[in-house]
Amino acid sequence: MPRTYVITGAASGIGKATTDLLVERGHRVIGVDLAGTDVNVDLSTPQGRAELVERVRELSGGTIDAIIANAGLATPTAKTVAVNYFGAVATLEGLRPLLAGSSAPRAVATVSMASLFPGDDALLQALLAGDEAAAMARGAELESSAPEVANQIYATTKAALSRWIRRNAATPEWAGAGIPLNAIAPGVVVTPMTAQYTGTEEARKAILEMVPMPLGGIFEPRDAAYLLAWLTSEENAHLCGQVVFIDGGSDVVIRGDSTW
Repeated sequence: MPRTYVITGAASGIGKATTDLLVERGHRVIGVDLAGTDVNVDLSTPQGRAELVERVRELSGGTIDAIIANAGLATPTAKTVAVNYFGAVATLEGLRPLLAGSSAPRAVATVSMASLFPGDDALLQALLAGDEAAAMARGAELESSAPEVANQIYATTKAALSRWIRRNAATPEWAGAGIPLNAIAPGVVVTPMTAQYTGTEEARKAILEMVPMPLGGIFEPRDAAYLLAWLTSEENAHLCGQVVFIDGGSDVVIRGDSTW
């Protein structure tokens, strides 16, 4: 049966690839992005997050089957803090009530294998506490720091979102309501966001030294879309709180036999 999906970051990269795949399979997608989609909002702002929920409620008639909280930034800026963590959490929490009318509700977020990299503890703690003012203040401090420090913003936001998924997936609001909540953690994917790392052979070689991907190397967003489609399908009935690394093996190389 056709299902209704909401995908943030739907205008490009993994979001667009997932939108295209699901539409090809006969499903309905309500796309969300800054521009060029069904719902054009800025998820870095409380106003944009509230508008997302209202517009999706209007367009869907009050019921959706799946949420794919995919929107994200990879810039060493405080705005990355706002979008990657608070925008994603607001998407999942704000749209969760609309899953109540589905016979097979599903939710998934896009994190990153970069969540394994060193981050900033002060920012991480502010994020996990849900203190947006403190997190944005710390993000601004990091943004004005040396590049190697500012670059910790992205990894920290993705680590925090991974932890949010783990902490909430088994709660009454999610698992107790029959909603599998999970995440994917991609390696290096060819998208506009990663152009600086994938645009030249020299850049690809450099990023693969940092992110080893022995199985297939850098890949196209369609490959991540297949995993997102399965995680939000009726077939996925029992995965709960899993962060699935689709990274060509970088997690295995970096963490060895550790399973978490």
